[in-house]
Amino acid sequence: MTSIVIIDYGVGNFRNVQKAFEAVGAPAVISNSPTAARQAAAVVLPGVGAFGDAIANLRARGLDRPVLEAAQAGKPLLGICVGLQLLFEESEEMGRHVGLGLLPGKVVRFPEGLTVPHMGWNQIEPTREHPLLRQIQPGDFAYFAHSYYAHPADSDVVVAYTDYGLKFPSIVARENVWAIQFHPEKSQRVGLQILKNFVDFVAAGNHR
Repeated sequence: MTSIVIIDYGVGNFRNVQKAFEAVGAPAVISNSPTAARQAAAVVLPGVGAFGDAIANLRARGLDRPVLEAAQAGKPLLGICVGLQLLFEESEEMGRHVGLGLLPGKVVRFPEGLTVPHMGWNQIEPTREHPLLRQIQPGDFAYFAHSYYAHPADSDVVVAYTDYGLKFPSIVARENVWAIQFHPEKSQRVGLQILKNFVDFVAAGNHR
């Protein structure tokens, strides 16, 4: 069984994410194979660009079902950037698009008056303890680049907020499904620590 598989559905910075995992000692594999996704011990769903293109590519390549199966089987799943947004039920980005529905809520645009995209360094403010936040302090900075954000129907899924004129969820989690809005590969110590926390959780195997 392959330990960690990064899902390659043609819309993402897969190699940069892989290099970040390598930096914390985890040889993650990039794959566009549904079989590899099904055999993985853990799945990473990155993404950049528009929600609609991302979810369309994921479905066109037959990779949506393996991601859902992994989540439903209790395997650790980490969404990154647009990968976080895909986990929700729908997005209003350039029309309405149906997401994976693993987390309740929708993805909406930052309101008028705020500069978009929200790009650069901003702070993470945890709402509760979580394995992903080990050695992460309130107010630590991460690197963001996005114009839309998740609006969960259930605030219990929010692990950390970030303030950009309004508070939006920058880390969400429910059971084995975790996700971050920022780019870990660009977030230096904080990003690498969060990936290491995910790797350690996978290695511990206590999610099964």
